[in-house]
Amino acid sequence: MPDKNEIERRKQIAKDLRFKAKQAFEDSLPTSRENFKALFDNLDEQLTDNECDHTLILSVRFLQSFKLDNIEAIAEWLKENGGYCDCEVLANVEEKFDDNAIL
Repeated sequence: MPDKNEIERRKQIAKDLRFKAKQAFEDSLPTSRENFKALFDNLDEQLTDNECDHTLILSVRFLQSFKLDNIEAIAEWLKENGGYCDCEVLANVEEKFDDNAIL
């Protein structure tokens, strides 16, 4: 059984790894967290009234309203993070933005 110092050392290593993973995630974002949160809110509202057509059409339309010049890169990032269509953006990508999520 590890002693108290070893347990603390392991906890610190785990904490450092979580911090590095979170920082890598933040660095990978192709637009601001605020834009993503607005996108999630909009999709939640849109998909209440409309069925997902298994594309990113609602996401792209909403992002176009921000007049961003990297919408294709954002769409690619969404896909790389499990958001291949609008409902998957909510199901798979939104949870990665939870501050308590373990990355």
